[in-house]
Amino acid sequence: MAVLLLRHVGRHCLRAHLNPQLCVKNWSLPMVMSICHRGTGMAMAGAVSLFGLSSLLLPWNFESYLEFVKSLSLGPALIYTAKFALVFPLTYHAGNGIRHLMWDLGKGLAIPQVYQSGVAVLVLSVLSSVVLAAM
Repeated sequence: MAVLLLRHVGRHCLRAHLNPQLCVKNWSLPMVMSICHRGTGMAMAGAVSLFGLSSLLLPWNFESYLEFVKSLSLGPALIYTAKFALVFPLTYHAGNGIRHLMWDLGKGLAIPQVYQSGVAVLVLSVLSSVVLAAM
């Protein structure tokens, strides 16, 4: 899905006759991971803000809403998927943040190391999300 979106953006840039430096034809892994890092940060900030606002404005307490979700009798696969979707942005953002901190120390800045650390962050994020969602 993301690849199709990126291709659409590239085609749009080519049709708009923009400066070639403004349109990226081949998106690299570090560039996509940087965009996703910013996106997960904004998504988590928005989610925390909405959760805080909803706790102030909604009439019931948190336990009431948990009981409501339990009464829906959702299947374990759906619950596990929802838990994974909630925890993956946190693990990805934390892993990529540690990667950026290592860059600030001047370590891992060679291009092959940038790609290796990117793949490592993706794999560790998925594995830790799987483990956390199983809890």
